[in-house]
Amino acid sequence: MCGIVAVSGNPEAARLAYLGLYSLQHRGQEAAGIATFDRATGDSSRVREAGLVSDVFGEDKLDKLRGDLAVGHIRYSTAGGAGLKNAQPIREIYRSGHLALVHNGNLTNFHALRDRLLDEGAMFQSTIDSEIIVHLIARSREAGAEAQIIDALQQLEGAYCVLVSVDDALFAARDPFGYRPLVIGALPDGGLMVASETCALDIVKARYVRDVEPGEVIRIRGGEIEEVTRLPRFVDQPQPCIFELVYFARPDTHLWGYTVDRARRAFGRRLAQEQPAPGDIVISIPDSANSAAVGYAEASGIGFELGLIRNHYVGRTFITPTQAGRDFKVRLKFSPVREVLDGKRVVVVDDSLVRGTTSRALVQMLREAGASQVHLRLASPPVRWPCFYGIDMPTRNELIAAEKTIDEMREYLGVDSLGYLSAEGMIDCVRDHGETYCTACFTGDYKAPLVDAQEGFAMSSHC
Repeated sequence: MCGIVAVSGNPEAARLAYLGLYSLQHRGQEAAGIATFDRATGDSSRVREAGLVSDVFGEDKLDKLRGDLAVGHIRYSTAGGAGLKNAQPIREIYRSGHLALVHNGNLTNFHALRDRLLDEGAMFQSTIDSEIIVHLIARSREAGAEAQIIDALQQLEGAYCVLVSVDDALFAARDPFGYRPLVIGALPDGGLMVASETCALDIVKARYVRDVEPGEVIRIRGGEIEEVTRLPRFVDQPQPCIFELVYFARPDTHLWGYTVDRARRAFGRRLAQEQPAPGDIVISIPDSANSAAVGYAEASGIGFELGLIRNHYVGRTFITPTQAGRDFKVRLKFSPVREVLDGKRVVVVDDSLVRGTTSRALVQMLREAGASQVHLRLASPPVRWPCFYGIDMPTRNELIAAEKTIDEMREYLGVDSLGYLSAEGMIDCVRDHGETYCTACFTGDYKAPLVDAQEGFAMSSHC
């Protein structure tokens, strides 16, 4: 999923970008980077390293990042692979100036574009699709950075939020389907921040201004919006990713008309109506399922308890790139509260079930802690289809619901009962804002063309 941030028109741009990335750490934990441009000297700087934001940036690193324009990135690697070569921002000098680019999403015509560029003589330094965008900008025959960026974006298929700085100009763009969120905030001491989620604005006390709309390209200079244009491509109905509300976004983020916490509580209440369970207590798989579990408890009348304690010094297990790493982190991440669980019929609420391996280990942990029954309830529908728009679900054979029936999953997980929120119920919970959401991972209904699949390439995520 990655997280991106940019600051324009503030002399503390790098430090503000650092704070923004810190609040977006849940979107990626493998690498972090910031690039700046100093109008006074005409120089650009960059720091990018593997690790968490707090590990990468000390005072010595931030002191090197001078200027009132900064772009930053935290990496959640998928099939593009980990490693410093794939960390962002990408920084280059080309004919229109010093360029720095960060990208959140996944291009579904990555292979087609890359092969074309290789045939034309391009040389790549990484395996990520974000580098494709840099090549397209640099090779554009249009005059001026804005026209070159728009020309490049028109050639992309799939999901992208892109922040590009060219000298002192910042460009913010979102794909026409609007899969990933991107928001603009006004900083209290002057300037603008653009970020993946509103929680990045909150940490620096920026005032939310508006979303970058699907298909928009916005030019910002000196902390002021200079121009807003739209990509010529037209989409009847944007398709923001509902999995952002289900799992990825932070509960305090405002997303598409909702606080994420509000949406997840609604999912939990509807789940209790659709999938009641005979339980003595309701517990969550912390932290992403906390809100849904509270909603389930409210609607069911079963008391909510803290049955699992999360070690917050361990990152999110879903975005750990290998299965071995996920299994190890489960043991480090959760501890059962035996006094709460012992002898109880436990209703366990989780946000989703993807591979099933984490849930299976947790169920065993709950039984060892004395739970007499375990009833698993999922606050989203079965994930049966891969996501090609930025979430690490690249193949169907990794998805437990694509391979097994409900009874087979129940037996595999070792639970007494298993119930999912329906797709209709999920959409009803967030329908009043008028959005049409991307539910491809639940339904297989892909809106943005899967060009690489159509041309015989193995589809994968690269951001």
